[in-house]
Amino acid sequence: MNNALRILTGTGLVVLLGLAAVANGQAETVVFVCTDTLTSTTRTISGARSIIKGERPEVEFVTIQIESEAADIARKLDSIRALEPGILVTVGSAATQTALDNFKNIPIVFSSVMYPVISGFVESLDRPGKTITGASLDIPVSIQLRYFRQIVPSLKRLGVLYTTNTAVLIPPARVVAAEMGLELIALQITSPPDVPRALDSIARVAEGLWSVADQNLFDPQTTKYIMLNSLRRGLPFMGFSRYVVESGALFALDFDYKAIGRQAGTTAARILGGENPSSIPVTTPDIIWFHYNENTARHLEVEIPADLIAIAKEVYR
Repeated sequence: MNNALRILTGTGLVVLLGLAAVANGQAETVVFVCTDTLTSTTRTISGARSIIKGERPEVEFVTIQIESEAADIARKLDSIRALEPGILVTVGSAATQTALDNFKNIPIVFSSVMYPVISGFVESLDRPGKTITGASLDIPVSIQLRYFRQIVPSLKRLGVLYTTNTAVLIPPARVVAAEMGLELIALQITSPPDVPRALDSIARVAEGLWSVADQNLFDPQTTKYIMLNSLRRGLPFMGFSRYVVESGALFALDFDYKAIGRQAGTTAARILGGENPSSIPVTTPDIIWFHYNENTARHLEVEIPADLIAIAKEVYR
């Protein structure tokens, strides 16, 4: 960016400003709000910036990383208010919640958020409501089950474990499964001791185990138990991320974070152009990566289709 100023503080504030534009109030400012500098975050921001800049070259960008200390948060929020941004683009659930709590009248476009409806950020994916919309990480259930059916063609009964945190996802998933000729066997977990019994029940009747990204269920210990015991029972397990596949799950679908950022950037450009965020549907990933574990497939005697092997982003051995 021409005439750019980089300000670094000990608390992690990074601000990129077009000096002339800010001084003269000529350009609209887009503020990115994040809580870390992970590769997924920087790729998301890069994708969003590229689209917004292409659509609205006059826009200036500010990136603010909010730390967890109360004093730091207050200082960063004051920095955002001083900029009087036209829009906030948040990365991740924590940044989105902070923005919603503190900026009621500024349009917000979130990115890299899982289950925005469950989180209470939007009323629905189709009709977000309020002053917020964005790009979610929710891969449609129909796509997930289609991959499962392709890998396990004999699949008729599919198990899934869930908690109250993800209970709202189960009824619509049952409908999607039924439309595909599948029976979804969903068992609720209320405490860790429920897991062995529930897994035994599923293994007796199902041909596969699907997972939803439920932080109340999949802590490291429980994830390891489910993964190892599904393997021992010969039950193909679809993980909720590539990291679970690396540890032994049969396969998983993952996201291209730069593509998620581009989706958020497209939405932000529409809002900057005058559209109401409440009328712009939340997007779901338009680029999906397939990961599988070759050793697990061999152990389960599951043959990964050649067309999926050809497009696999990562193969773990």
